[in-house]
Amino acid sequence: MNSYIQFPALGINLNIDRVAFSIGGMAVYWYGIIIGIGLLLGTYVAQRISRTKKLPNDTIFDIVLFGLPVSVVCARLYYVIFEWDYYGNNLGEIFNIRNGGIAIYGCIIGGIATALVYCKVKKVNFLKVADSASFGLVIGQIIGRWGNFFNQEAFGGNTTLPWGMTGSGIVKSLEQMQRQGMAVSAELPVHPTFLYESLWNVGVLGMMWYILKKKHKFDGMEFCTYIGLYGLGRFWIEGLRTDSLMIGSLRISQIVALICIMATVVASLYLSVKAKEDKNV
Repeated sequence: MNSYIQFPALGINLNIDRVAFSIGGMAVYWYGIIIGIGLLLGTYVAQRISRTKKLPNDTIFDIVLFGLPVSVVCARLYYVIFEWDYYGNNLGEIFNIRNGGIAIYGCIIGGIATALVYCKVKKVNFLKVADSASFGLVIGQIIGRWGNFFNQEAFGGNTTLPWGMTGSGIVKSLEQMQRQGMAVSAELPVHPTFLYESLWNVGVLGMMWYILKKKHKFDGMEFCTYIGLYGLGRFWIEGLRTDSLMIGSLRISQIVALICIMATVVASLYLSVKAKEDKNV
């Protein structure tokens, strides 16, 4: 059966395969191409922002160079840890990342850890780096989420909203969920939660840009805005998804999102007060 994606209420029918093309018998997926575009554009924007922060020219490029492999490993480990019931019995699959299974929060954790170490060694202001890098991260997520569109993944439960989508891969996943006892229907469209998150992050980017140009009051302000607002959006979007990593009956990403929101409120208050005190010294 051909791969298809449909938005039934909108009359949109697309024949889209996950594979963009093949090289020497190796498939190149749209997901990887889109993630690559997001990485390149995000790095470019972060580098441009870093210049306004008067950071050393190669700071962002160096952190991306060191941080990319660390972030991929952390993103995979995050996913594997919370799916250990499966991977514990299929150890060889831990390294089979081409079959999917990475988590954005693990990627962010890996990136922050790399930046902290780099800034410590190079004696660079971490908060300025975090502000700059946050623009690259959110742009990467805005673009990267469309990889889920081509993979027909990261979707939500059934919906009758006019932008509900379905597809060959979605139907197959829903049928498997039904066999596992989940209350879903393979006959109905689903929430395109990848789209919700992409659009939400456009709003986050807009707020960060406004702060950068009009309301910047302390180093770390754009970074806190990114983490806090992304957490807020991820909390409600995660509640719609059918593929959440779980601890018992709790969605892990919602727990992490709440922690991010609370942490950034505290961090913003602390950094704001500290900036005022430093200014008055």
